Amino acid sequence: MHETGHALYEQGLDADHSYTPRGAAVSLGVHESQSRFWENQIGRTPAFWKVALPWYKECFPSAPEWDPATLNRIANKVSTGYIRVEADEVTYNLHVMLRYEIEKQLFNGELTVKELPNAWNTMFQEWFGEEVPNDRLGCLQDIHWSMGAFGYFPTYTLGNLYAAQLLESMAEELGDIDALVESGDWSPLLEWLRPRIHAEGSKMSPADLIEKATGAPPSPEPFLRYVEEKYGRIYGL
Repeated sequence: MHETGHALYEQGLDADHSYTPRGAAVSLGVHESQSRFWENQIGRTPAFWKVALPWYKECFPSAPEWDPATLNRIANKVSTGYIRVEADEVTYNLHVMLRYEIEKQLFNGELTVKELPNAWNTMFQEWFGEEVPNDRLGCLQDIHWSMGAFGYFPTYTLGNLYAAQLLESMAEELGDIDALVESGDWSPLLEWLRPRIHAEGSKMSPADLIEKATGAPPSPEPFLRYVEEKYGRIYGL
């Protein structure tokens, strides 16, 4: 669902303006907002599992007889796991922050590549309270550094913030998002995003794009409201 969000954004760009700013994605942060939106705000919900449960049972006939609520709790389990792409929405941004802090040290000459594994393991122990058993679960888990994509990781956090803000505005206009997801027809969600995000291409800055789409400048507040409400409900907080 994450990668499908990226693909839907690319498909929604204005083909009449291909190879020009108008026909190009505006930023990696906005790109990640589309992937994280479908992955989390849609995919990690009880409404999604009500739709997906028959598919799940068909693909995994020997699985326990879980109901949508149980599958949703499994999909939203909060834990201090090692792997970023498997992280829950509460701890995910800590994974991003760890990588960002290491990147700053590397580029400021405060850390050598040889010292990176130890720095990672030390920071992970301090921030997550877990000892990293090997580099496969530590500094080698992402492809970004090996492919030279330094500075990329913060775009995931920007994407999380943008996605939550877009969700709030979408709900104001479309009504109960869970009801729409549960219906199995998700086209209204995509049709809301198409003219406001996809078709705009790079006509304006990412901040201006989000403000135009939602009526407010980018802010962490919608994300904080989102995780507090969602995980408060799941964990009875």
